[in-house]
Amino acid sequence: MLQARHLPFPLACALLAASTVSCVRERSLLPPPVPAARTFSGEGAAVAPDSWWTAFHSDELNSLIARALASSLDLGIAWERFREAGAIVDRERSALFPDVDGFLEGRSERGGSGFRSGQDRIEMGLAASYELDLWGRIESAVEANRFREEATQADYEAAQLSIAAEVAVTWLRLVEGRARRDLLRRQVVTNEKVLEQLENRFDVGDSRSVDVLRQEQLVSATRQLIPAEESRIGVLENRLAVLLGNPAQNGVDFASRALPSLPALPDTGVPGDLVQRRPDVRAALHRVEAANADVAAAISDQFPRITLSGSLLTEGGGAERLFDNWARSFAANLVTPLLDAGQRRAEVRRSEAVERRAVYAYGQAILVSFQEVEDALLQERKQGEVIRELRLRIDLAEKTYDQLFVEYTNGVSDFIDLLTALADLQALRRDLLEAERLRLEFRVSLYRALAGGIVTRTKGMPDS
Repeated sequence: MLQARHLPFPLACALLAASTVSCVRERSLLPPPVPAARTFSGEGAAVAPDSWWTAFHSDELNSLIARALASSLDLGIAWERFREAGAIVDRERSALFPDVDGFLEGRSERGGSGFRSGQDRIEMGLAASYELDLWGRIESAVEANRFREEATQADYEAAQLSIAAEVAVTWLRLVEGRARRDLLRRQVVTNEKVLEQLENRFDVGDSRSVDVLRQEQLVSATRQLIPAEESRIGVLENRLAVLLGNPAQNGVDFASRALPSLPALPDTGVPGDLVQRRPDVRAALHRVEAANADVAAAISDQFPRITLSGSLLTEGGGAERLFDNWARSFAANLVTPLLDAGQRRAEVRRSEAVERRAVYAYGQAILVSFQEVEDALLQERKQGEVIRELRLRIDLAEKTYDQLFVEYTNGVSDFIDLLTALADLQALRRDLLEAERLRLEFRVSLYRALAGGIVTRTKGMPDS
């Protein structure tokens, strides 16, 4: 067996490097502290479309989301973070290659009084330097930044999901707001007709003045809800304009006044597929990988560095003699840490702590992704029960109102009972509209939690 003392110094360094690199570079990732998860509670069988918002079958919504994904300034910010991370990778990767600099120097020497001659000198050459990445420090730094680039790409995809979901929710609220305003206007007309009938009955002595006053209050109370709804609609329109990358005062083209039907419940798949699909979870994993590579770089930084340098120089007394004389040089430089008061060991410990923190963040991202799917499934299911009960109550309220109207017309019941029944019926119809919109929002939350249909654009957003 060869003894280390019999090996030349460069070969000994190479063998030591090979053994150390394998220890430094082959660091396994820490597993996330997440227990095994059962399948999701949803029972859907439908396949969600690649662009999940198309499941609502609204050309208007499709157009709005397409415009937002193309023009949103928030999305532009996320894209530039991705480009910045890519530039950092290119910058760090350049350290794997030699640095070569060229230089040209001209010098003219002239004497003062008493001197008769002068001299012109021209120097030109190349200088190169290169650090041997024996321990993988530079490559580990490149890998860390490459994983960070992949994390920012996943962040961009998550931003796309957020923008699409925000546009969808804002659109649903706008549709519900306009439908609610139309409903309020119809209810005002209905209440005014009832008031007119009461006034006619009062004129012939068939009703009391207090009944007329109470009906006027209902008309006023219903009419009062319209400005508040119009304010809410205006705020939502402003929000939608900004999501599309436009000034709020420019407004937004909008026509829908009826909520879409609820699409069939999609197949949620298994939790393992969700982890692979969710961009925020993938971003958290890439940050774990980046932190792992940072630890490898910190460990490698404790070992010696070998830098090679060389130069090629020519010098002459003028341009015509510049290439007559050449000089070459080559040097190797070995720098090894001897005493740093524990700075490098502390950096290793810090990097390891950052890695463990990233692992916990990755595990938390997985748990949150499971929770969001389960929350959306539960909320939509329970909201369906709420809507069924509301529809039952509306049916009963309509029958109650019709019966009381007959009784009041025949003088059997008081008007206050009829008035209460009418107000309750109108409020239930408004509540149903809101409940249906809320169930659609829960479906948007489910689509967003399942994270389908978002692909990072390879060409990115247009440069500003």
